[in-house]
Amino acid sequence: MIEKSIVKELVEEWLKDKDYFLVSIEISKDNKIVVEIDHADGVWIEDCVELSRYIEEHLDRDKEDFELEVGSAGLGQPFKVLQQYLNYIGKEVEVLDADGKKTKGILKSVDGNEFTVTTRQKVKLEGKKRPELIDVDKNFQMDKVKYTKYIISFK
Repeated sequence: MIEKSIVKELVEEWLKDKDYFLVSIEISKDNKIVVEIDHADGVWIEDCVELSRYIEEHLDRDKEDFELEVGSAGLGQPFKVLQQYLNYIGKEVEVLDADGKKTKGILKSVDGNEFTVTTRQKVKLEGKKRPELIDVDKNFQMDKVKYTKYIISFK
């Protein structure tokens, strides 16, 4: 079986001096290698092809056969790495917390393992007859949520 560390090293060599970043590498028992990369402005198919060729040139199919798939992390898919959180600051996200509760709002900030989402909630304010919509910040820890993902909007 092809070792993940070898593929990771090849990907990191190719990524050097580029604005892309590695999201994940998965290798199945039958040597299907799936590499996901991302970029703040999206991923170009030409770059996926270039990375795929680079990896193929540096692995020996005669030694060990493999299947290779290189692509983007996928819009609307759960975030896997810190850089994805950073890229979506100011955008609408959905968070599913450990208790199974969904929160939708604007990703306000990211600090290490923690991030803040601003939501709009109806709150009964003192002296007011009707509840008003106000911004409420909710804090989360990346390792304590089931997922966080970008909400695609066609407005």
